[in-house]
Amino acid sequence: MKAPSDDTGLVAPTPPGGLGVPVQAGEAQTYLDALRIWVAQRRADLDEVDAAVLRLPDSEQGAITTDLTVALTFWKAVSDRLMLLQTTFDGGRVGPKEAERLSMLIHGRLDSTTSEELSLPSSGSLAVSLPEACRLLDSLTRTLQARASLAPGAAEASQRITVARAGLERIRDQIPLVPAGPERDAASDKLARLDRRLADLVDRARRGADVGGIIGPVEIDVSVLERDLIVAAAERASAAKDRVRTEQQVEELAARAAAIRALEKACLAAVTPAPHLAIPNVRALGPVPQTPAELTAYRQRLERVSRALDLAHETYAAGLAERDEIVGLVGAVAAMAASRTLSPEASDDLGALRTRLDEALTATPMPLARARALAAAYQAYVDAATRGPSSTTSTRAGRARP
Repeated sequence: MKAPSDDTGLVAPTPPGGLGVPVQAGEAQTYLDALRIWVAQRRADLDEVDAAVLRLPDSEQGAITTDLTVALTFWKAVSDRLMLLQTTFDGGRVGPKEAERLSMLIHGRLDSTTSEELSLPSSGSLAVSLPEACRLLDSLTRTLQARASLAPGAAEASQRITVARAGLERIRDQIPLVPAGPERDAASDKLARLDRRLADLVDRARRGADVGGIIGPVEIDVSVLERDLIVAAAERASAAKDRVRTEQQVEELAARAAAIRALEKACLAAVTPAPHLAIPNVRALGPVPQTPAELTAYRQRLERVSRALDLAHETYAAGLAERDEIVGLVGAVAAMAASRTLSPEASDDLGALRTRLDEALTATPMPLARARALAAAYQAYVDAATRGPSSTTSTRAGRARP
């Protein structure tokens, strides 16, 4: 197979500053120059892997093709961010705003439209920064080269051992960032085993043994562990943001529940029969959990609570709205009756009916069924009483015409 170029061991450049620290023009120039070279080399490496995979038997291509697709996705995300950095840098015309924007583009999360596509097998979407994506791409590329037999041969064993050692040191730096518990213990055990395997490999190489056949598995395991730690860190950061959003949602739903209970109390006091719906207690769900799986289940229960609150709000508001509708109807009908001249008999009938209607309207709570029936009767009588004289007058006037 075709041997890779001499730059295969090239690693992603170290970014200047940190998040929120403006990047000056000189630092940006150095970083962008190195990043351009690195991006071009990584593309060449992945193209070599792609060509080598096509020469493998179909039965061996599947797993490598999947990881190659992931690596190309990360490369595209990094390449797109490099384009934005170059546009912002604008040949060195960097003012205070551009310096802050460069810092955000380097150390902030990759664009949401891209990060939604950044994923690894058996993993959800990742929201990673540019440096994290570069380290992941370095790790994936080394793994793919080893699996596709593109890694340097025995003559370059020393360089490969150096790269593996650098990977172990990066892993050693990441392990303290893992929360104390089984996950950190498991990562520490894997690191210790890799340390022993690499030490044994170095001893063999010093004795003159051909270690070309055993470097590959060590490189793969180092790359996989480093990748897994970066993925886990990104997932923890995403889960932390989800917890903050969930805690805020709990507070909002608790405030809504309190307001709906007040609405329920007002409805029960205002009308009868009043609706009776259970208003869930948001706090009964307990504290927001820490693990992603438990947090997902918690958010689903929170969504059911939200729908229950929506239903209670609509139901109690509808009860009060019906009361207001009846009162408004009676007021409009009374105004229409006052604007017309009614016969003494109609006035007496309406007066008696209005007395009963007022008793229903002022009762606490208001009997909705009785008030609705009396209001309908009152409206019907006023309609008949106000239409009668008008109709009679029109008929008489028509008969008087020659």
